[in-house]
Amino acid sequence: MRIWALIVCGAVLSSVLVSLPTRAEALSGSDFDPGYIISDEKFFDSGSMSEIQIQSFLNSKVTTCKTGYTCLKDYRVSTFTRAAVEPGHCKAYIGAENELASRIIFKTAQACGINPQTLLVLLEKETGLVGATSPTDGTYRKAMGYGCPDTSVCDSAFYGLYNQIYKAAWQFRQYNNYPDRQYRIGSVSVGYHPNSACGSSTVKIFNQATANLYNYTPYQPNAASLANLGGTGDACSSYGNRNFWAFFTNWFGSTTGSTNPFGNIEEVTATPGNFRVRGWAIDPDTSASLDVHVYVGPAGKSFQAALERPDVSAAYPGRGSKHGFDVTVPVNSTGPNDVCIYAINQGPGANVLLGCRTVNALSGPPIGAVDGASAVTGGIRVTGWALDPDTADPSTVHVYVDDVGKAVQAQLSRPDIGRIYPAYGSAHGFDETIAASPGSHSVCVYGMNTGLGSTTVLNCSTVVVPGAQPTMTDSGRAPIGNVEAVSTAPNSLKVSGWALDPDTALPIAVHVYVDSVGVAYTANRDRPDIGAAYPGYGSAHGFAETIAASAGPHRVCAYGINTGAGGHTLLSCKDVVVPAPAIVDQGRAPVGNVESVAVGAGKISVVGWALDPDTASSIGVHVYVDSVGVAYTANRDRPDIGAAYPAYGPAHGFVESIVAAAGSHRVCVYGINTGAGGHTLIGCQTVTV
Repeated sequence: MRIWALIVCGAVLSSVLVSLPTRAEALSGSDFDPGYIISDEKFFDSGSMSEIQIQSFLNSKVTTCKTGYTCLKDYRVSTFTRAAVEPGHCKAYIGAENELASRIIFKTAQACGINPQTLLVLLEKETGLVGATSPTDGTYRKAMGYGCPDTSVCDSAFYGLYNQIYKAAWQFRQYNNYPDRQYRIGSVSVGYHPNSACGSSTVKIFNQATANLYNYTPYQPNAASLANLGGTGDACSSYGNRNFWAFFTNWFGSTTGSTNPFGNIEEVTATPGNFRVRGWAIDPDTSASLDVHVYVGPAGKSFQAALERPDVSAAYPGRGSKHGFDVTVPVNSTGPNDVCIYAINQGPGANVLLGCRTVNALSGPPIGAVDGASAVTGGIRVTGWALDPDTADPSTVHVYVDDVGKAVQAQLSRPDIGRIYPAYGSAHGFDETIAASPGSHSVCVYGMNTGLGSTTVLNCSTVVVPGAQPTMTDSGRAPIGNVEAVSTAPNSLKVSGWALDPDTALPIAVHVYVDSVGVAYTANRDRPDIGAAYPGYGSAHGFAETIAASAGPHRVCAYGINTGAGGHTLLSCKDVVVPAPAIVDQGRAPVGNVESVAVGAGKISVVGWALDPDTASSIGVHVYVDSVGVAYTANRDRPDIGAAYPAYGPAHGFVESIVAAAGSHRVCVYGINTGAGGHTLIGCQTVTV
C-alpha cells in the first residue's frame, strides 16, 4: 500500500519560480502562522465560487495565451465518472466530454466539499498553471503535484489535469476523515526542508485544514523564506506552504477570515422566575472554552460555554467539543423581556452579539383564590390555592382573622391547578382552620410575594362563628355567607351557597356577577344547617342559581346585599372555565401554524401546532422535506393553544427533528383531517442545512 502522506508533497522548491501576485496592502512574512495557515471554514467552503466566477477568475489571470499553447482558462479535457466514496467523503463525479478546467474545478469542489479557491491556489503554487501563458503537456500531467514526491519522479497513474484536481481534493478529504497521521492537530515536529540537516521545530497545529496542508507538503518555511516572500531564501528554505498562504491571501483575502467568536442560540424559554438559555459559541483563535454574557434587559451575567458538544466538534474539526452552554438567568421585569447573548472574544477580534430574543416572563405578583371561608366548631376554616409566578416552589399565604395573622404554606396537592399551570406543578393548595371566638369576624387571605411584584389580597370576607343568639335590631352589620360551589357545564355555570343579614331574619338578596354582568337573586332556599347554626334566623337563606355563560374563562363574584344600614359583602370570587358544547364533526379542515424551521448539524427542526376543529383529540401532521414526508402526532402540551381554544385542550403542539443532507431543502407541514374535509397545508419554508 502506497503511503500518500509521503508522496503527495511536490513543489517544495520549484514553486519559487512562480511570481507572487501583488495587492494594495503589502503582505509580511511575520503574519505567517505555521500552526494556523488557513481556517477550516475557508479550506472547505465549497460554495465560495460559482463555475462562472471560476472561469472569470481564470480569464483575469491570463489575458493572452502564447501562440501554440493552451492556457488553463481555455483548457478542455474529457472526464470519466467516479462513484461516490464512503459517507462523508467525496460524492459521485459524473464525467462528460470536453469539460473546461473551470467546470472540472467546480464539480470537484462540490463532490469533495473543498473550496474551489483552495484548488486554484494549489494549481498555482504547485505548477504555476493559473497564470501560465505557455503551459506544456508535462505541466498539465502533474498540475497539482499529486503523486510527485520531492525525492523521486511522479507516478504516471495520476497524470492529467482531471486526475490531478480530483485526486488532490480526494486526498484532502481522506486526511480529514482519517486524521491520525504524522501531521495532525496538536504539537508536531515539522521540518524546514527535505534535507534533514536543515532541522525542524515544533509546530502547534491548530486545525485540520492546516494539518492537511502539512500532510500534502510536509515542510514549513524558515526565516529566510518568510523574509523574501516574492523570491528565494537560503539552501534550507521551502516554499510550498508559504506560497499557498501568500497566493490565497493576495487573491482571496485572509486565509483565516474573521477572528471574532461565532455560535448559535438554540433556545430561550421562560421558566418560573427565570429564562433558560441554551446554545454554543466558539472563538476561532482558540480551542478553549470561552465566556458568554447573557443580558436580561440591562442586567448581565457571565457564564462559560464549556459543556460537551460533539456535534459542534464534528462541524468544526480542531476546535474541541467543550463549547456548549445551558444556563438559567433571572427575569428582569414582568411581561416581555429582551434576552441578549454575547460571545466574549479571546485574542484578536471583538465580542459578538449572537442574538436577542423577546420572551414573556413567568413572573409577577402572587395569584390564587379562596375557595371557602366558613365557620366550624371552635373556629374558621379557610381553603384555596396560591402560587407566585416567580417560583414553582410552594408559596406562603397569610390568613388574618380580624387583626391576628397566621402564615400558612400553600403546599397541598391541587391537580386542577397543576393542569392549568403545568410549569408550576400541583403543590399549591391550602386548608387551614384558625381558632376564633363566637361572633362576626373579618377573614382576609394574602398571597405573599417572593420575586417581582408585591403581596396580593386573595380575598376578604366576613364569617360568623356560632355562639350567642344575635339580636334582631338593625345595627348596621354587613351580611355574612359563603359561596360553597361554582360548577360549570356547556355554556352555563351554577353558583350555590348561603347568605343572611345579621340585622334581619328575612331572606336577603345576593348579586352574582359573571365578569362585569350582574344578576340579582334571593337567598331563600331551605338550608336546615344554616338554621341550626343561626337559630334566630330560620333556614331560608340558601341559593343555587344557574347562569348562561359563553365557553371560555370567566370571573364569578357573589355579593350579599345589605337590607339596612351598613355595606354589602363580597362573599367570594372564583375563576372558572366554561366548556363548549360537544364537538360534532362538520367536515372542517385543520388549522395550525409553523412557528419555526431551524437547522442544526445535519438536521432540520420544525416547531408549531395543529388541531382539527371537529375533534378535541390530537391530530396527525405530515412533515415533508422536499418530496419525502414523515407522519407525526401533534400532541405536545401547548397551554397557549388550550387557552386560545378552550374546548380543545392543550395537547396540539409538535416539535420534530428530521435528518437532512447538506444543502437547500423545501420543508412543508400539513395538518391531517380526522374526518370529513380535506387536509391543510400549514406552511412551507426553504432552509439550508
